[in-house]
Order: sequence, then C-alpha cells, then structure tokens
Amino acid sequence: MSDFNEINAESIRSKHIAQANSNQIDLSKTHLSKTHLSETSNTALFRQGVLDILPLSIAVLPWGILAGSMAINAGLSTAQAFAMSSVIFAGAAQLVSLGLVMSDASALTILLTVFFLTSQHLIYALNMRADIQHFSWQKRLVMGFLLTDELFAVSQREKASKKFAYLFGAGLCFYLSWCVFSVLGMLLARSIPNLDSLHLDFSIAALFILIIVPLIKNLASLVGVLVTVIFVCIFKYFAIEAGIVLAALTGMLSAVCMQKAQKGAQK
Repeated sequence: MSDFNEINAESIRSKHIAQANSNQIDLSKTHLSKTHLSETSNTALFRQGVLDILPLSIAVLPWGILAGSMAINAGLSTAQAFAMSSVIFAGAAQLVSLGLVMSDASALTILLTVFFLTSQHLIYALNMRADIQHFSWQKRLVMGFLLTDELFAVSQREKASKKFAYLFGAGLCFYLSWCVFSVLGMLLARSIPNLDSLHLDFSIAALFILIIVPLIKNLASLVGVLVTVIFVCIFKYFAIEAGIVLAALTGMLSAVCMQKAQKGAQK
C-alpha cells in the first residue's frame, strides 16, 4: 500500500512538472511571438517614415547640389565640405555660413547668424516634446540631430506615427539624401564652373511650399500664410532689412487674431 502511494505521488509530481514545463514553453512562445510582431511593426513604421518623407528628400536635390558646390567654391576641401554637410545638417545655416565665410565675416558673426537662423528648431523640439519624452536619452539625442523642417512637417501629418521607428526612418532618409546630394554638388563644382549662378536656390522656396501647403488645415493658417507672403513681397520691394523675419511675425500674429476671432464668433 505504501509503495502504491509513493508511485501515485510520484506520478502526480511528474504531471505537475510536465504542466509547469508546458506553461513555460507557452510563455516563451508568446514572448517570441510578441517580439516578432514588435520587430515587424517597427520595420513597417520605419519603411512608412521613409516613404512619407521621400518626396521632400527628392525635392532637396538642387539645394544639396548648391550647398556642396558653394562649399568647394568657398575654398573648402572635399573632406571639409562633406564634414560640413554631414555634421551641421542644416541647409539654410550651411548656405548662409558659407556666404559669410566668402565675405570674410568674423566667427562671432557667423555663430550668431546661424543661431538665430536655426532657432525655429527649439520651437519644433518643444512641440514634439510630449510625443518623444518617453524615448530613451539616446533616442532623443538621435531625434535632436535628425530634426529638420521637413521631419517636423512629416511628423505633424494626421496619419503620421509618433513612434521612434517612424521618425527615425523619415529622419535618416532625409539625412542620407542631403549628404548624397551635397557630395554630388561637390563633384559637379569641379567640372561645371559657376554652378551657383544657375539659380538652384529656387528649390528652397519650392521645398518650403511643399512643407507648408499640407499643413494648411483651417482658415487661420491660410490667412497666416497669405499675409506672410504678401509682406515678404512688400518688404523685399522696399529693401527692408530682416524683412522675412518681420513678415513671418506679421503672418503669425494675423493667424492668431483670426483664430481668436473665429472662437469669438462661435461663442
């Protein structure tokens, strides 16, 4: 009888062990399945980010060629020009700083000009803070480097994801495009004289039109854009210094006033 009880207890113990092992296997399979789904989802988001910013990446071609050629014409070596494009990664700042270098401006003047010229990135970062504050500090550093007007515009679309894989895919695609087109400009500058006289800077205006138009979602933003364009033309005609900045401030003020007027009318 004692032997039978021991055999029965041993059998029950074996069943429990087998059940526990089965549960562990099920948990492992579930974990692997979730990991696989997460990786698949990240890959899809990365690819979607690349596709969404691809039109803007292609549109920056003339701008990148202009930046690369200007760097060579300013007396930089190919290595220095490439380092400038890949490290600074700010088209407007790069073009303006090269112009200042060619005009023998002081280092302080260049630094202050570039600082104010790129100050909008602070606004972009503050706007995106709620979406990326849960990222690790390494990922936030990557986003800080890849953040551009184009990436911010893409991230603000209704269909855009705020996950790291999407933003990284979009930012990396634009960064690589900028570097490739800058190198192309460096190569062309050595074979085509006076490349900067071909008015490739038209792409700057065209690119910002591509960025701004999808963001016009209501009457207030439309009024802001139209007022800005009108005042840019006026200030340009009268050769007023800092006219673009003043026009932008006027446009933003008009957009805010229009939005307040709409809210007052609804009440």
